[in-house]
Amino acid sequence: MKDLGKTALGSWSGGRFMHFGEELEEQRLIELLRPGGGIDTLITADAYGAGGADELVGHALEGVAREEYCLVGAVGHDFYDGERNGAKGFQRFTDPALRGPDQYASYLRMATEKSLERCGAGSFDLLLLHNPDRIGYSSEVVWNAMAQLRDEGLTARIGVAPGPANGFTLDIIDCFERFGEMIDWAMVILNPFERWPSGLVLPAAEKYDVSLIARVVDFGGIFHGDVTPGHRFGDSDHRCFRPGDWVETGSAKLDQLRPIAERHGLTTLQLACQWTLAQPMVRCVAPTMIQEIGAEARPVEQKRAELASLPSEILLTADEIELISKVGDNVGCMALKGASPVYDDVPVADAWPIDEQLGELAARWQIDPDSQLRLLKA
Repeated sequence: MKDLGKTALGSWSGGRFMHFGEELEEQRLIELLRPGGGIDTLITADAYGAGGADELVGHALEGVAREEYCLVGAVGHDFYDGERNGAKGFQRFTDPALRGPDQYASYLRMATEKSLERCGAGSFDLLLLHNPDRIGYSSEVVWNAMAQLRDEGLTARIGVAPGPANGFTLDIIDCFERFGEMIDWAMVILNPFERWPSGLVLPAAEKYDVSLIARVVDFGGIFHGDVTPGHRFGDSDHRCFRPGDWVETGSAKLDQLRPIAERHGLTTLQLACQWTLAQPMVRCVAPTMIQEIGAEARPVEQKRAELASLPSEILLTADEIELISKVGDNVGCMALKGASPVYDDVPVADAWPIDEQLGELAARWQIDPDSQLRLLKA
């Protein structure tokens, strides 16, 4: 069993399976993802490319000794029997239209074994429940099945990976309360310009000793330094879903933080990683590696090298961390997914009402859904 490193690469990088920037050609993407050069943790999800990302990871791992890399997998979207719902992805395996609780364990075992086969590995170092619906967060049957995969040696650790959009705050905490003794890791969206809403989860992660992987640490490429006002995104670029003038606002905030980075000899990406790793329970950061469009864009390999050379110790002072948090304040900047105070319809895969049980949970954790879990800024 290999521990996760402080930095990780995700198979969503490179533009092939999640549309960020230009799509890298095959060999260049393989080299980008191959563990080594200071980064030994690789994260994949079986739903990306309906298994295609796993296969790419398998190529990236060829010739690398198993003890030299940490492999993180994620299962939960059923692309075997389910149907895709646009950007929301395939149906969750817990969708009652696909199967009942008596088949959860067999599905998870099948999906895990097939993912491992595509990756060319015998076991995962960490297996995440990928983008669960309400059932996935709260079902004892689901989490007993995940724990069984660990007991059988298909994975060394288990965890939860909410998403793909931001939110699911009460649901993550609920999952920790119910199954914290089983759960080793969780993946959340967290960076200096997106501390909300995942920052609300940090106290629960501390209480239940759940380590965190932070993704989107680059804030859609802003911290890479080559997404600036007027930036041209492709028509299918995943970042087009971000609301408002986030590029202009993010760039202005970044300008305020550059002196801190320069004072410590850090790049802006390294600054973002340092701030994020300074947050309670964050043990690993996984920014997206993006090759932006155009001849003037920075090579993605340069961005990978910056991540690989991230200083192991936190250089930022407590005052600097606090200042960065204030500059990056984003409370109420977007509509959130999962349990929501503004959703009052029948539950769907990524949205459901706050019921009485979740309302009581919010009170226990001193979270006011009406002021802390809704869009406040147009």
